[in-house]
Amino acid sequence: MLSLAIVDDIGAILVVAIGYGGSLDFAALAFGGLGIAIVLGMGRLGIRSIPIYFLVGGLIWLAVDASGIHATVTGVILGLLTPTQRWVGDERLRAILDRVVAYPADHWSAIEDRKALRLAEVAAREALSPVERLEIMLHPWVGFVVMPLFAFANAGLPISAAELRDPVATAVFFGLTLGKPLGVITFSWLAVRSGIAVRPPSLDWGMLAGGGMLAGIGFTMALFIAGLAFGDDHLNPAKLGILSASVVSAVLGTALLAWLSSSRRVGGRRGPPAARCFK
Repeated sequence: MLSLAIVDDIGAILVVAIGYGGSLDFAALAFGGLGIAIVLGMGRLGIRSIPIYFLVGGLIWLAVDASGIHATVTGVILGLLTPTQRWVGDERLRAILDRVVAYPADHWSAIEDRKALRLAEVAAREALSPVERLEIMLHPWVGFVVMPLFAFANAGLPISAAELRDPVATAVFFGLTLGKPLGVITFSWLAVRSGIAVRPPSLDWGMLAGGGMLAGIGFTMALFIAGLAFGDDHLNPAKLGILSASVVSAVLGTALLAWLSSSRRVGGRRGPPAARCFK
């Protein structure tokens, strides 16, 4: 589900970047490309300072925003460029920490001892990849500041029976509740049949259908795109369609996954009936 959500958001961001940008400023676009090349170069040179990457990334964001392409694509590019390899392996970290533990407790005043302590601090930090360190650093801000602010700023809307019958609300609702699971199942089946992907034996098609239903839960990117795509006359019905589809998708997806899980426990190796229907 996490991988599906990430790919789904990347697709939405690309839609925003391509479909809702303005006229292109090639000078600003070239400056943004230069910044991306600098980030690649810093990674090749072994520069690990996160503040430096934040500075260069901010400049790239400003350049892409000025170029006419929606700046959200900057986050996707920088995220894909973030290194996933750590510099210090488990054995090396264990050896460094063993050296520190071996020092007597009253010897930390010596210069060489303090160097060993600082080395252990750096090794403990570099035992995590940059992407893991960024995730740990940004998660509290995203979870408790950015997301709540986004929700308060974008989700409020008046609810009326007339807007529930609005064609925009209906289209958005069925696009999420039916379009998402159909898209997930169809393209997963095509990927497996063409040999691009291999379906794990423990992931049957029924479970994948339940995950596809949960993919119909739309909030951040769905509301963001709705704000870009619709004017004031249709924005509230679109939001209503998103929120109602999210509730229905969550209920149906959870119910299907719970039923399949209970059927799998009861049926043992035979698997749930719904799983056999998708074979």
